[in-house]
Amino acid sequence: MTQQNQDDKPYLFQDPKLLSLMTEMSPHNRGLGMEIVSVKPNECIVKQPYRKELVGNPDTGVVHGGLITTVMDSVCGMSVFARMTELLAIATLDLRLDYLHPATPGQDLYAKAICYKQTADVAFVRAIAYNESEDDPFANCVGIFVLTPGNNEMFANYLKQVQ
Repeated sequence: MTQQNQDDKPYLFQDPKLLSLMTEMSPHNRGLGMEIVSVKPNECIVKQPYRKELVGNPDTGVVHGGLITTVMDSVCGMSVFARMTELLAIATLDLRLDYLHPATPGQDLYAKAICYKQTADVAFVRAIAYNESEDDPFANCVGIFVLTPGNNEMFANYLKQVQ
């Protein structure tokens, strides 16, 4: 069954080709092996598999903080896309990240983001990163994303390739 927003338009993420935009179009996310666990209106959860080459401290096995920032920025953007009924390019305007404790070495990372408000120009997002349970996050963040209507050439080119 197709979910629709308040304007009776279907959400874009329900189209598999458009859903792939969220991970496959970005060479960086694809290279990291980031995977979508779930997506629903306004919300996305991703998994970042643990890999030794992503470790920031070889003595402890804890992943690099830059990886966590990348995963959080990506999942926040994905939650904005999960809210859309019309494809718009977005860009991170502001991202505030708080590290609560180190991620657990050897375990996959998960991040969950919720786009809780959108205006004509910007979207506001909250997110957490965790290993085993959302109840024990190792990082949280808030972000603001700018919406850029009319800047969709890269999406059109990508969609031509996947058809």
